[in-house]
Parts: sequence; C-alpha cells; structure tokens
Amino acid sequence: MKHAGNAGEGAQRALSPDREVSSAPMGVAEAEQAADAAALAFPAWAALPGAQRIAMLVRAADRLHHHGAELADLAGRELGVTPDWVAFNLTLAQRMLMQASTLVDTGCDGPACGAPEGMRYHLRRRPAGVVLGIAPWNAPVTLAVRAVAAPLALGNTVVLKGSELCPATHALVAQALREGGLPEGVLGFVSNAPDQGHDVAEALIAHPAVRRVNFTGSTRVGRQLALSCARHLKRNLLELSGKGAMLVLGDADIPAAARVAAHATFLNQGQICMSTDRVIVVDAVAEAFVAAFRAEAERLRAGQGGAPLGRLIGREAATRLRGLIADAVSKGAELVTGGEALADLVQPTLLDHVAFGMRLYEEEVFGPIAGIVRVADVDEAVSVANDSAFALSVSVIGGDMAQARAVAQRLEAGVVHVNGSTVYDDPNMPFGGLKDSGYGRFGGHAAIEEFTELQWLTERDVPQAERLGEGSPRP
Repeated sequence: MKHAGNAGEGAQRALSPDREVSSAPMGVAEAEQAADAAALAFPAWAALPGAQRIAMLVRAADRLHHHGAELADLAGRELGVTPDWVAFNLTLAQRMLMQASTLVDTGCDGPACGAPEGMRYHLRRRPAGVVLGIAPWNAPVTLAVRAVAAPLALGNTVVLKGSELCPATHALVAQALREGGLPEGVLGFVSNAPDQGHDVAEALIAHPAVRRVNFTGSTRVGRQLALSCARHLKRNLLELSGKGAMLVLGDADIPAAARVAAHATFLNQGQICMSTDRVIVVDAVAEAFVAAFRAEAERLRAGQGGAPLGRLIGREAATRLRGLIADAVSKGAELVTGGEALADLVQPTLLDHVAFGMRLYEEEVFGPIAGIVRVADVDEAVSVANDSAFALSVSVIGGDMAQARAVAQRLEAGVVHVNGSTVYDDPNMPFGGLKDSGYGRFGGHAAIEEFTELQWLTERDVPQAERLGEGSPRP
C-alpha cells in the first residue's frame, strides 16, 4: 500500500466523518492518501454485519433528502440546472441507495455441484477492495451516488472523484452519505483542479489498493481510462457517450409520440447520456409528427419567464451546438424551430431531413437539439437506428405492440424502451451500453458481478494430498 502510514492532515480532514467534506482541489499526493485511508478501512468494513451496512445506507438516503435545498442551490449555481432536475436526481439517488441495500449479504453463493466424493465445493462472492468511482457533472447527485452505492453495499470501500465542474455539489453528496454513519475512510472524496484531472485519475488507478474503477462520462475520456486500467490490470465499468434514437412507426399515436420525444430530447437541456439525438420517423406520418413535435418544442422556449430547461454547462457548449446546427443546414437539413443561442443557452431546436454525412447524424449532441431522419419503412428505421457507433438507449413508439416489440428486439443497444422515453432508469435493472457507449452494468444484481470477486472454496474433513499424476493440474 502506498504511503499507508503517512495519510496527511489534509486528506484526514476530507475523510473524517465529523467534518464537512472539502471541495478544495487536491493533488496527486492527497488523492493517494485518500486511497490509503480507504485501504486501511476496508477489512473492518468488509467484515461489518450486513444489517449495519443496510442501516447506514438507509440513513444516507435520508441525509440526502435533508440536504436537498442546499444541493439544489449549489447545483444551480455551479451548473445552471433547474431545481426540478435536482429534485429528480435526489429521488433517483435515494432509490439507488435503497436498492443497493438489497445487495448486502450476497457474499456466499452457497454449495456448488460437481465435487468428487469426500470433497465439498463452495462459490463465494467477496468484496473486491477499494473502488474508484468517477462521477460526471450532468446528473450530479444521481451519478455520484450510483458510483458508490453498490460498491459500499457489497463491502468495498470507495474513493469518489468528483467533477471539477461541480466540486461543491459533489462534496456535499459525499458529506450527506457519510452522515449516514460511514466509518472513517470508508468513503473518500477527491476533487481536482481542471488541469490536474488526468494526473489524479492516473494516480488513483495505479494505486495498488484500488481494484475496481467505474466511470461515467465521454467515450473519449473513457478510452483513456480503459487503457490506464489495462496497464494496471484493473477491471472497470464504463458508461459512456450515447446517441439515443427514437423510432416513430406508422401506427404511432402522433401527439403522444411528440410529447415523449420532447421529454427525451430536451430534459436538462439535453445534457443526459440517454437523450434522444435522432428521431427516426416513417414517411407516412412524418409531416404530422414534425408539426406536433414543433409545437411541443416551442412550449419549452426560454423567455421572459426564465429558462424552463435550465442552462448549458457553459458558453463553449453553446458554440459547439451552433456548429452542429450550421453543419446540418449547410448539408441540406431544414431548421424547423429554434437554433438561437445566447451565452450558455440554446433554444429547443428541431432539424428535419437529417442524413448521413452530417455531424448531427453521427456525433453525440448533449444539448437541446433533435435531428429528424425520415425513412421509408420499419426495416430502414432499424437500419438507421443501428447505424451508430453508440448504443446506450433507444426507444420504439408504435400502436401495434407485437410489431413494436419485434422492432425492439432488432435494435442494438444496452437499453430498449417500447412506447417510452429514451431517458428512463430504474435502479433495480441493469444499466449500460454497447459499442462505444461502454461496457459493464450498473444497477440490479448485475452490480454484484462488477464489484465483487468470485472465489472457489474446496473442503475436506481431513487433510489429503492429491496423488501425483492424477487430478486435473493446470499450468
């Protein structure tokens, strides 16, 4: 263990459960000290009776609620998000903690078949050790909690690396979780200056006590993290960029489909990995759908009453979105509504006749823009939906459930919804993507595989050696 006897005073301040969690930037040395402290806390936490871990997770959910108003204020100031978005985050985060508590005491899978006479086989699940959770800014409460809840429940200790774009929000999330009663060192928090993010992450991945890494963020950064994890032989779970597609079939309820599309495209200014970027519409209903979708988008425009969708993360994001719009229009797309950008806000935008070769067709948008792709039939709709490097969340809207279900089964994505928004999550279900959207699954009992080690245990009543030359030795 690196620096195990030398955890510095600054790291101790950040790790002590009876002090406020600091959001001040840390360097590599302090990050390593947080991992040291998590390693020291691991044996006792892993051995703690499950009922005690459950009680702490339940209290942590209550403490998140207690800090709700403060979290909404911090996230609003750091990120420009609306109070409703933070309230949604809080509700889902609390559900994640409650679901994680159901994973406690899953360590022993029980007897296994196939043992020779005189022997017994058992398979056990053991906590992996220290888990590094790296949380993004866009769903600041939900995704910070998701990074730590299941690992903690399963007996691991965790170092949470917050986003430099919302350090105070993430620090308060960590503090609320610790207030549930977590012992010192069980949940460490690390924040870094923007120019230190790479070095801090590299140091934490390299730390010998860190045995698992989970990351939610862009595919670009995820690739770098995966390479670092491979160098150090660390298993990792990556939930990366999305390019949500919604298929509107010829028998869809058009007004309902437009409402679903507006939710999937514009919630939180479209800054959600599950957001719908492309709406793929069968020609027979395209005109009616575009008109209905336009009406829904225009109801959400920012004006004298404020910005109902919240604001973008910064001016640079607005500049990038203007570039996507300009590129699409220059290549034949039709601007149906929106497109105006002012500082860190872009009005809800629809572009019709989006096609292959446009940046909007291929790149993750991460903003309040939907590209409408018209197709001749269901087969073309499926082909277009699967024509993406990203495969996180897709949806199918149709009246004939048998047909919609058949279409859903042909779609390449980690999550497929029928007659629902692409923006939907349930902590009881496995969540993650395919292709360039990452690998591994948060949620449900899939988390057990991600954050524990499988151990094969053999038993004999008396010591007994194998006869030389017999058995099945392995190299």
